[in-house]
Amino acid sequence: MPESPTKPPSPPGSPVNTATPSAASALLRIAVLAVAFLAVQLMLFKNLHRFPTTRFLPPPGRCNSTWANGEVEPGVCEAGIIYVYDLPLEFNHDLVTHCERLCPWYSFCPYLTDGGLGRPGATVPAFSAIVPNASMPSWYNTDQFPLEVTIHRRLLSHRCRTIDPSLADAFYVPFYAGLDVGSHLWGLNATVADRDRAGTRLLEWLTNQTSFKKSGGCDHFITLGRITWDFRRYYDDGWGTNFVIRPGMANVTRLVIEADRLDPLDVGVPYPTGFHPRTAADVRAWQRHVLSLNRTNLFGFAGAQRSGFKDDFRDVLLEECEDAGRAHCRSVDCSGTKCNDNATTVMNLFLDSRFCLQPRGDSYTRRSLFDCMVAGAVPVLFWRRTAYDQYPWFLPVGERGKEREWSVFMDRQALRVGNVSVLDVLQGFNEQRVRRMRERVVEMIPRLVYGSSSDGLGDGMEDALDVALSGVVKRFRRRRRSIAREKDGPPAPLAARRVNGTSTTPPASNGNNRPVIRRGRRRYVSRDRSRRAFWPHIRTVIPPAPASGRQSLQTS
Repeated sequence: MPESPTKPPSPPGSPVNTATPSAASALLRIAVLAVAFLAVQLMLFKNLHRFPTTRFLPPPGRCNSTWANGEVEPGVCEAGIIYVYDLPLEFNHDLVTHCERLCPWYSFCPYLTDGGLGRPGATVPAFSAIVPNASMPSWYNTDQFPLEVTIHRRLLSHRCRTIDPSLADAFYVPFYAGLDVGSHLWGLNATVADRDRAGTRLLEWLTNQTSFKKSGGCDHFITLGRITWDFRRYYDDGWGTNFVIRPGMANVTRLVIEADRLDPLDVGVPYPTGFHPRTAADVRAWQRHVLSLNRTNLFGFAGAQRSGFKDDFRDVLLEECEDAGRAHCRSVDCSGTKCNDNATTVMNLFLDSRFCLQPRGDSYTRRSLFDCMVAGAVPVLFWRRTAYDQYPWFLPVGERGKEREWSVFMDRQALRVGNVSVLDVLQGFNEQRVRRMRERVVEMIPRLVYGSSSDGLGDGMEDALDVALSGVVKRFRRRRRSIAREKDGPPAPLAARRVNGTSTTPPASNGNNRPVIRRGRRRYVSRDRSRRAFWPHIRTVIPPAPASGRQSLQTS
């Protein structure tokens, strides 16, 4: 038999010549692949939490033909029914999606996570040094300017949100005007057209909606996450945008972190702080904590010297702190973005102080006022417009001196010339009086913070959003009752700075192209009491709203 031909030798490295892998090497290879897979997943997870997802707002719950978030029991929404406009994405969603463009100095993206609350405190190591473990879920690294996102998210999940506009007592416009204009305020190539573009397009869309046409915007409201002066540009070379003074905004109520006291449609609301409790129990736990602290400083001050401001009052306060010595005062340097990058530094100061000095900021108000009060310290004020004239819905003020229950007011001119000192004034309060003032401040905390739960704090406790919504709906109902009494139709737009058709002088501009805010002659009294005196001066321009079945839902 012929021999079968022999196979040629296999080339080196071929599978035939390769040694059979051992079990140990196979397990090692599997382990390496598993570790690599987990590392990739971890990187993706971190990136997803670093930047806001495109679905940054919660989807509605169980939906029917009336309620957006499930059936509501009768009587639950007697306080008011809210309709939230579904705006084109360019006015809110897209601004968050492109969050890296919003701020020239630091990334705003981390501050827009969790619906504008920011990164949870548990992920920021510095929080563990000042926040008890039980309160940690209520704390976030929150910026001062994302309020538009925060309120929009809460209202989308609100139990009294309706998808039937004919049932609504109030209409919410979720335009992120502050995020938009903030991205154009300091850009080297930003123009007036850039600052005005989104607001102009929004009003073109809004004024064509049926609900807006019926009321002319008298039952509409919006949140502005920056101070009102950023939206009040009167001249082309001025600061900010002209959004608020455009005709389409003539009747729309604005919830704004700093209001124009001459504009009855501006409502001052608290700046966001890092405290966002889920329940009333969370609030009470924090209240007990801040009252139990042994505070080593009589007073503290968080701020920075500003070389561009002549005779800056902050310099006076820094000198007061230095003169008092470390035994009585401590200050925190907030130059640049130091305090924004590490908000816990400021909170640590206030948690260790019985009083905190609160001068005006770049404008009359500053977030530090609310950080101070959430920390259970008593604010020392030098301008009435920093608090008393600014937040009447949230801070008790009145003829009987209610503000003295929770704050100290000092004459800044007397302090500047040396006739008084901060140390002498504060040492003049005995321990019992200081304790009462601190207890009053701590009692006010719920109304100064924005809870994180869509259902509110519960147990009858109202947070800042609850207070704002209640005030807005009451205002709109008063307007409707007034309209019903008017034989010739409803009142005309409550235009800011306008009486008998004559506008007052717009704010002047300083060298930094920012508005110079002067204390002018008061043209209106308080927002709620001004209606009777104001309405006789204005012309009817809005037709009466048709009767509807909504009246059965309204309470007197």
